[in-house]
Amino acid sequence: MNLDYTPDMFNQALIIIESKVLEMGGKELEKLELPTSQRNSGDRLNSEMLRETSYDVKELDAYITANEPLLVPDQRAAYNAILTQIEKKTSGTIFLDAPDGTGKTFVINLLLAKIRHQSKITITVASSGIAATLVHGGRTAHSTLKLPLKFLENQTHLCSITKGTGEAKVLQECELVVWDECTMAHRYALEALNHTLQDLRNNGKNMGGVVVLIAGDFRQTLPVIPKGTMPDELKTCLKSSYLSEPEQHVHITICDPC
Repeated sequence: MNLDYTPDMFNQALIIIESKVLEMGGKELEKLELPTSQRNSGDRLNSEMLRETSYDVKELDAYITANEPLLVPDQRAAYNAILTQIEKKTSGTIFLDAPDGTGKTFVINLLLAKIRHQSKITITVASSGIAATLVHGGRTAHSTLKLPLKFLENQTHLCSITKGTGEAKVLQECELVVWDECTMAHRYALEALNHTLQDLRNNGKNMGGVVVLIAGDFRQTLPVIPKGTMPDELKTCLKSSYLSEPEQHVHITICDPC
């Protein structure tokens, strides 16, 4: 049977392909030097929102029911404390300090399921590609947040996200941002996210009034500074940021191994 392929059919196929590429890598076909689909700005905005809201509530409910009873005391204490901060809409950062083997990723994935089950938007990123694959719905921080490639001293850095775009809409509507392995990130990266959220949400509070959960282990990973010295690493570490001052964040620790 011969089919008459129309331009509209090709365009619809490209939209499907581009949506999948956006979901996996956060890039449009044009940026990959491939033929692009014809879609309006509303379609692009909706695709970003759909990616963060298209979760199966029944699957999330089953995941929560199966895994909440498996939390050990330290994990449960951290889990409940973080949920309380989110419910109170406490703005700023929560640092989840979790050494290797304490079940940090397990707790994060359960938190994500809990928030998404309530039909709330959460953005999940990680400092490395491998870490991003371990958290549900995770992507790399640089691709998702459009972080600067270079950080300069004594400058205010911003993410390359402008108002009116799909990425901006998601950041404006989200209830929680999770950044795993944030201890590997440059302090200016977190500060860039802070400035961007304040701008996009028109809110001068830390992180624009949204809860940002940063997780990692300073005992394992620190920022990599080419040809840098130990003082250079300490200077770029999150602990040197004003966002790490005691009055600016909540510190939660998981100590017990699983």
